[in-house]
Amino acid sequence: MGLMSDLYIGKSGLTVSQYGINISSHNLANVETKGFVRQQVVMMDATYLDLGMNAISKLQSGLGTNIETVRQVRNVFLDKAYRQELGRECFYSTQQEAINEMEGIFGELQGVAFQDSLEDFWTSLQELAKEPDSIVTRASLVETAVSFVERAENIYNQIKNYQVDLNIKIEEQVNRINEIADGIRDLNKQICFYESNGVENANDLRDQRNALLDELGEYVKISYKEGEDGQVSVIAEGVPLVADQLTFHMGTRTQVEIITEQLFKELGDMDAAELEAKKICENSTMLVPVWPAYEDKEVFNFDEVPNAEQNTDIGSLKGLILARGSKVARAIDIPVKPLEEDFKDEDGNLDEDAYEVAMAQYDAAARTYNSLIEPSVIMTVQAQFDQLVHGVVTTLNNILCPNTDYTFGQNVTVTLEDGTTRTYAAGDTIQILDEENAPLGMDINKTVGTELFSRKSVERYEIATLPDGTQIRIYNEENVGDNYSLYTLGEIQVNQTVLADKSTIPLSSNKGTGDFDIKTAEALITAWGEPFATLSPNTLTYDDFQDYYTAFIGEIANRGQTLGKIAEDQENMVASIDNQRLSEHAVSSDEELTNLIRFQHSYNAAARYINVVDEMLEHIVTRL
Repeated sequence: MGLMSDLYIGKSGLTVSQYGINISSHNLANVETKGFVRQQVVMMDATYLDLGMNAISKLQSGLGTNIETVRQVRNVFLDKAYRQELGRECFYSTQQEAINEMEGIFGELQGVAFQDSLEDFWTSLQELAKEPDSIVTRASLVETAVSFVERAENIYNQIKNYQVDLNIKIEEQVNRINEIADGIRDLNKQICFYESNGVENANDLRDQRNALLDELGEYVKISYKEGEDGQVSVIAEGVPLVADQLTFHMGTRTQVEIITEQLFKELGDMDAAELEAKKICENSTMLVPVWPAYEDKEVFNFDEVPNAEQNTDIGSLKGLILARGSKVARAIDIPVKPLEEDFKDEDGNLDEDAYEVAMAQYDAAARTYNSLIEPSVIMTVQAQFDQLVHGVVTTLNNILCPNTDYTFGQNVTVTLEDGTTRTYAAGDTIQILDEENAPLGMDINKTVGTELFSRKSVERYEIATLPDGTQIRIYNEENVGDNYSLYTLGEIQVNQTVLADKSTIPLSSNKGTGDFDIKTAEALITAWGEPFATLSPNTLTYDDFQDYYTAFIGEIANRGQTLGKIAEDQENMVASIDNQRLSEHAVSSDEELTNLIRFQHSYNAAARYINVVDEMLEHIVTRL
């Protein structure tokens, strides 16, 4: 080994020191760059020259130092934990935002509280019971009824509009997921190109890709794997999103499109299927994320409620879909537990078979409620609020216009007002106006059967004439398959007849005395304080209207508090994991300045070493 080899040793020192200075300078330049991970020079011995052998080992002389790699100081396990817990935080915080919006709509903390409308209505009923023959008190009742309906309808529309507005966020997130997928694909190509020589690491490009993976983890549950060529394959919600240099975009379809296809398979008629689907989907514009590349498979499966145990409560997109729900929920979505009393005969004997069938149907409906309605913040609020309004409306209407069962003893064809006919079989039972016990209006015609609240599209009764000339008023019952037949939000109003003439409110006795009906007035007051429903199948307590609303608002608050606590805990966990990540991969200016000084000294030492070798060479050459 000669002095020329010594020059190579010095040169290697200069090269490595210069590279170290460049890397430290690069770290310092990006100390404030979001997502930047500090880089570190890993050095190794250069080639050795074999000079011979001795008894125990080779005689070798080194040729200096070399750079093995420039690595990122990154902990992949912390990255995985961060992305997973961030997705879980976003899942719960998204639902918390929805529940906070619901609280604001009801105005209990600020603004006009719906409870005021309930209390005003109750006060007007009390005043009416004191002076039922007063036009002033009747007008006050009608006025508060109008206010009650308008306020309830306003809340209903705000909830419904918010439900639709979530489509905007859903579409924005789907588009952003696709943009991230394209970004990861493009970075895969660049990283593969720059690292194809097996020498250079595209660390800055990897930082950009990791930042995209961090953001993607907010929206959906992901898993990923880096191949030998440096490309990352990403699986989102169990389906490939980025594979090699390909992306499989997420898309959206409306709920009505999906249900139309399902019904078409059953009906075989596309027009009929589309018409039926629109009846089922009141908010037909609700978007559902799908995978177009996989035959429009839905991105999320809600057959089971998302939970931490199965690690399915991850991603803000899933949280949005779950909070919004799949439809406009109504009171009919809350199953009513059958009572044994309803299945007993006059002697008190229970029809066990019929009761068991009813209980089996109730259990199935309760399971549907717990899997479909209850997990959704918005649908739960919609169904429970609609149940309250439905209870108030139908309770008062049934007192003012009582019905009774009418059973046909033989096959009968009745003639309706419009001239059409309808046939009933022997044993068929329908509900008709109980004219014997129904109160009358105090108008000139002594009107009977005038309800306070009416449906916008369906009359309460239709007049039918029996073969013997007797007229009956057949009650148009509520049909769960037809929203127009329901006393539900969006379909109720104060009866136009009552608005035009307050005297038609049926509060007078039908005994011909002309006096008001004390029993009807008392029934209105009593019914307001009687339990009418539970909040859900999971609640045992039956509440009256005021207590029901208090429990309803309390459940919203409790749910918001629970979601908020989970979101807060997750936020703290994410912050803790991120702090651990930063402690490893964040740039410390003090440390980098120290490295900079160290490499500068190393560079100076290598330079001096070369000077010494140079002087030695000069001395040898000049002395020859």
